[in-house]
Amino acid sequence: MTIGQKLADMRRRAGLTQDYVSEHLGVTPQAVSKWENDVSCPDITLLPEIAKIYHTTVDDLLNGEATKEVAVIDETVRKDPSEMVLHIHVEDHGDKVKINLPLALVVLMSENDSMGSFNIGNIDLKKIDFKSILSMVHSGVIGKLVEIESADGGTVIIEVE
Repeated sequence: MTIGQKLADMRRRAGLTQDYVSEHLGVTPQAVSKWENDVSCPDITLLPEIAKIYHTTVDDLLNGEATKEVAVIDETVRKDPSEMVLHIHVEDHGDKVKINLPLALVVLMSENDSMGSFNIGNIDLKKIDFKSILSMVHSGVIGKLVEIESADGGTVIIEVE
């Protein structure tokens, strides 16, 4: 992934517009667009502020995968929850399952108590309070919301983008 692709991905995950980022950094929206399209790179002195906006580190911007931190997005720039996705990653005894659910579907399932039979291997997902997760999302919370490790080594990670 190029730095431009990473910047674009991080901005979208944060639910921010190019206009918001440009205004916050004191650059033009065209500059942000050029960064994201790998036409140019941001000035090195802007990297700490860019990292702060995207709730990550300069190191992650330049080297590794973006750190998915929990963030509260301002109401003026947050996405409509119906456009968001709930990611559930389950690893149990070597088996890996990744589920990506549109948040609108999670709302319908939680309203109809359809989560009652949501099991993957030995991981019992029906114990997760999806209504609380939806409440957090409606309050602007995004990122890694839940990380659970069971006694037998299984893990569940829930993220919202």
